[in-house]
Amino acid sequence: MDKLNIICVDDQREVLSAVLKDLSPLNDFFHVEDCESADEALELMDELDAEGEFVALVISDHVMPGKTGVELLTEISQDPRFAHTKKVLLTGQATHQDTIAAINRARIESYFEKPWRADTLLMTARSLLTEYVFDMGLDYQPWMDILDNSVVFRRLS
Repeated sequence: MDKLNIICVDDQREVLSAVLKDLSPLNDFFHVEDCESADEALELMDELDAEGEFVALVISDHVMPGKTGVELLTEISQDPRFAHTKKVLLTGQATHQDTIAAINRARIESYFEKPWRADTLLMTARSLLTEYVFDMGLDYQPWMDILDNSVVFRRLS
C-alpha cells in the first residue's frame, strides 16, 4: 500500500493538537504529521517526496510567523511534485482579501474558520483524501474502510 501523508500546520500547539485529535480516526490509514511553521512543513514535504511517499493533504493555519498559510499553500500549489495535493486553510484571522488569495493563488479546496466543527473537518478530509487517491490513479481498495463512499461511487461511474 502506498504511503499517504496528511500534514497539519499551525504555530499554536493547542490548535495543532485539536486538529490532530479531530483527524485521529484517519490514523490507522494515513500518516498524520504536524508542523509548527510553513518552513518546517515544506522541509517535511521534501523529505517525504525524496522517500517516495505522497503528500495527500495539507491543512494550514493562515496567520503564522514567517510565511502565512496562503503563502505556504500557494508555494505547494506551484510545485509540480505536489500538483494533486489537496489544500485546506484553517484560520480565525483571514481577511476577505486573504480568502480570495487562497482560492485564486493557492487553489485551496476548502476553508474553515476557527472554531471549526470536528465532524465537518473530518468529513472534508475524508472526501479530499478520496479525491487524491483517484487523482493519483492509486488503487483505492486498501483505504475503502475510511474513504468517502459518495466520492468513490461518483469517480467510478
